[in-house]
Amino acid sequence: MASITFKNNPVTLLGDEVKVGDQAPEFTVLANDLSPFHLKDSAEKVKIISVVPSLDTGVCDAQTRKFNEEASKLSNTEVLTISVDLPFAQKRWCGDSGLEHVITLSDHRDLSFGKAYGVAIEEMRLLARAVFVIDTDDKVTYVEYVKEATDHPDYEAAIEAAKKAE
Repeated sequence: MASITFKNNPVTLLGDEVKVGDQAPEFTVLANDLSPFHLKDSAEKVKIISVVPSLDTGVCDAQTRKFNEEASKLSNTEVLTISVDLPFAQKRWCGDSGLEHVITLSDHRDLSFGKAYGVAIEEMRLLARAVFVIDTDDKVTYVEYVKEATDHPDYEAAIEAAKKAE
């Protein structure tokens, strides 16, 4: 299981660690209009799943903006940003930020994604910072569980994995 810290304090991750080569686990999260969203809703696209603790923090905001910028350069890739922020807060954040290439999704209801991908932080009911790249056949081609949740992920490695999966 992945081992991470949050502000240098160890935390417990719920669920199973996802590895390169795994079939991507299915999940149900909420879109900004409160409709359910599933992995299969991005069928036939490469997915960069950018997992953040909360869009209302500096690193999470920067991470979402960076993947939005890079996704605009890719032809068959969607960026799914998942947090436990309420869908209303995500919708407000998206409206304020003007980002067009990122789909924000909320795992607030039941931590379906967090548990399926091993990123639900038990002590805080937040998601650990992570990045997953999933190809058009829903195979995991890249995984990064960021060791310290307040650090940035390796953007270049994730983007390169998405390019190779297209």
